[in-house]
Amino acid sequence: MPNAIAYSLFTEFDINLFKAGKHYRLYEKFGSHITTVNNVEGTYFAVWAPSAKSVSVIGDFNFWQETEHKLNVRWDGSGIWEGFIPNIGKGTIYKYKIRSSHNNVTTEKADPFARRCEHPPRTASEVWSDNYDWQDKSWMKNRKKNNALDAPYSVYEVHLGSWKKQIEEHRFLSYRELAEDLVDYVEEMNFTHVEFMPIMEYPYDPSWGYQLTGYFAPTARFGYPDDFKYLVDTFHKKGIGVILDWVPSHFPSDDHGLGYFDGSHLYEHPDRRKGYHQDWKSLIFNYGRNEIKAFLISNAIYWLDQFHIDGLRVDAVASMLFLDYSREAGQWEPNKYGGREYLEAIDFIKEMNTEVYASFPDVQTIAEESTSFSKVSRPIYDGGLGFGMKWMMGWMHDTLGYFKKEPIYRQHHQNDLTFSLNYAFTENFMLPLSHDEVVYGKKSIVGKMPGDEWQRFANLRLLYSFMFTHPGTKLLFQGGEFGQTSEWDFQGSLDWHLLDYDIHKGVQQLVKDLNTFYRKEPALFQKQFSYEGFEWLDHGDHQNSVLSYFRKGENEADNVIVVLNLTPVPREKYRIGLPKAGNLKLVFNSDDKKYFGTGNYKNNKLKSEELKWNNRENSLELNLPPLGMLAFKYK
Repeated sequence: MPNAIAYSLFTEFDINLFKAGKHYRLYEKFGSHITTVNNVEGTYFAVWAPSAKSVSVIGDFNFWQETEHKLNVRWDGSGIWEGFIPNIGKGTIYKYKIRSSHNNVTTEKADPFARRCEHPPRTASEVWSDNYDWQDKSWMKNRKKNNALDAPYSVYEVHLGSWKKQIEEHRFLSYRELAEDLVDYVEEMNFTHVEFMPIMEYPYDPSWGYQLTGYFAPTARFGYPDDFKYLVDTFHKKGIGVILDWVPSHFPSDDHGLGYFDGSHLYEHPDRRKGYHQDWKSLIFNYGRNEIKAFLISNAIYWLDQFHIDGLRVDAVASMLFLDYSREAGQWEPNKYGGREYLEAIDFIKEMNTEVYASFPDVQTIAEESTSFSKVSRPIYDGGLGFGMKWMMGWMHDTLGYFKKEPIYRQHHQNDLTFSLNYAFTENFMLPLSHDEVVYGKKSIVGKMPGDEWQRFANLRLLYSFMFTHPGTKLLFQGGEFGQTSEWDFQGSLDWHLLDYDIHKGVQQLVKDLNTFYRKEPALFQKQFSYEGFEWLDHGDHQNSVLSYFRKGENEADNVIVVLNLTPVPREKYRIGLPKAGNLKLVFNSDDKKYFGTGNYKNNKLKSEELKWNNRENSLELNLPPLGMLAFKYK
């Protein structure tokens, strides 16, 4: 049979943009594309392999023989091999067999731009196309408002493989099944957004999806690409945004993946000090190479463009920013200025955010970044990295550390809770209680809490109440919303049977109501990234372990006063200073009986007195429930 027919989707302009690292829609050109040439239907293939001396498309259709369908190298020095193969179409299984001009190495690789991959553990690519009919016009038209930084933004983090299993058949739920069960649940729980741990194709389940081989393919574990679009579409029709975890920081060294692609260090940096992650035993992209920047930015754009995704949570940003990340002296080389910053990676991040927001100004990028690197969520023109938000890892660490302590010791550690407000407005922070906090012996969130069963769950309710009234957007990992007692198991399913018990149903109801409270009270979100939206009433009562503060919106009438009693000792006739005189009304009580609280500590007389307290002219006596949060508004 003849070699692939000479044919190209690339224009000279495409090639120049690709070489310059400025082509951000490479998925429209690379990979496999079903088309018609000379009135014959078939598939066009294009792959980047500049160190190859030959590239063949192999698959079932040619008995995996490399002599059958060899691609043609372009004459322009781009390193692109391409060609049209007639009479093969959707569903065709294939790989690229690449003979390298370096050391006579031969590799068999999956297509880096494949839109569908075989179900793991099989590793080939699949020719694919779909013409999904989107039904989310209303959401897309209005999502700028729903994704705005002054809007409520409460995220339910989900690992699709372990949220719920099909019990009888002990299998994953499909994208289509999740479009029923998961969408209805997220809507019932009143979250504004859902975030999926990586759904791009990955070979190894214990990686949780964070080591990718198919950057452009939704994993086949749960169905087809159009099924995943249906899932996103269904969320949108319910008014719920969809965020994807995205991993441009590293990739695995599996034989069929991107590593040593054409017999050379094509995607990974050739210097292991920049090209190999010692912690994760994975490879690091060569951010200084133009074509790699174009590949990664095209991938980010692809999910926003083709799948209507509303945000990208970018994984392991800290590992990209610093040359010495998790390396000892002598294992890294300073940049040209003698510093530890990875300048090429920083430039890539800025370029990625610039293009994302230029093309999709109504989405958000969110950095999982654990260091004190400045201006992560500040505009690039202001010297920032250009992310929309950043995870507030310090808040998470300090808050969980505080809540783990027996209440008798909390009086000595109140600063653990108050310290976050010293820097809360230096970034657009998201408060995460993520999957990383409930694995590897860290226990579940409720498992970290001290005391007897009632106290542990009261502590959990108090933690969530503090989280939802603290400045910043919110993220909660699956299972936390009903007090999952065991650590997260990626192979299993959430322990839904726990909802047979009132104490777990109480936590679930609390989270549902906190989401509603957050969404309906402008003071909790309008100025969530501004110091103007927060003021302490009293952060100094260490002895009683009580905190009080108020959240402020655009209108003074929307302001919310919050009081936390962080011990199991009720505080009756506890006086707090007030910002002004007036009558108050209780708008939230984490100790309500419907949450499995005591429901015993009433506050019926909520009229201020002209009695100076906490340097304020007016004050009020309250009955504070044990391990409880009360929130008030002026009538």
